[in-house]
Amino acid sequence: MLLEFDYAIMSILNTWRRGEFHEAIKKYQHVWIVPVYGIFYLWAFQYLEQRNVKAHIIHLKLDDMIPFCEYFIIPYLMWFLYIALTVGYFAFINKNKQEYYQLIFTLGLGMTLFLVVSYFYPNGQDLRPHLTGDGFFISLVRHLYRIDTPTNILPSIHVFNSVACCIAICRHNSFKHPRTVKIVTFVLSVLIILATVFLKQHTLIDVFSAFALNIVAYQMFYKPHPVRQKQPEQIFLK
Repeated sequence: MLLEFDYAIMSILNTWRRGEFHEAIKKYQHVWIVPVYGIFYLWAFQYLEQRNVKAHIIHLKLDDMIPFCEYFIIPYLMWFLYIALTVGYFAFINKNKQEYYQLIFTLGLGMTLFLVVSYFYPNGQDLRPHLTGDGFFISLVRHLYRIDTPTNILPSIHVFNSVACCIAICRHNSFKHPRTVKIVTFVLSVLIILATVFLKQHTLIDVFSAFALNIVAYQMFYKPHPVRQKQPEQIFLK
């Protein structure tokens, strides 16, 4: 998938060099929603992180039974690349626009509901341990704790987006090595989900709610509806 993504980027650059900028804009007009919503989401999330409100602490006794493990910082940080590459692949490489809109609408639904929940139900957790030592992995976790507050955690976007991307990739069959890609995607998604609780970034409630929201999104955007036969991109572009 990385090689295919690199090829797509080079193709776009070559198109622009040949003076076919207008054609490129027309070809990739479906992509504009990603940066526009991304800017809105980052602005809204930053606002939620900085506002001064009392957060409801989310906690289960099972959360206390999960040990802290700093090594999970690696898959946790890989989430950012995982989501970017998946969206990029379905936006620029995959020819099936329906699959692109299914993924984008799923991500948009989950992230928007996360913002709504965080605004009307300020929430947080108090699971983070006192970090000792100056090892590489501990240092990464310490930096994560410093830039990411333990608030606005319900549902876990790390979990929701990982599952959404995993579903999109596992339903797609146009990879050169589909079995390998799907296995790697599944393993990475599982490691990211585990990382959210082993790093004490989320509670199990956050994880379960993210799974529940994925089920709802799957029923909305992937399951066929007898009454509405239009594809997602047809609804969006109407």
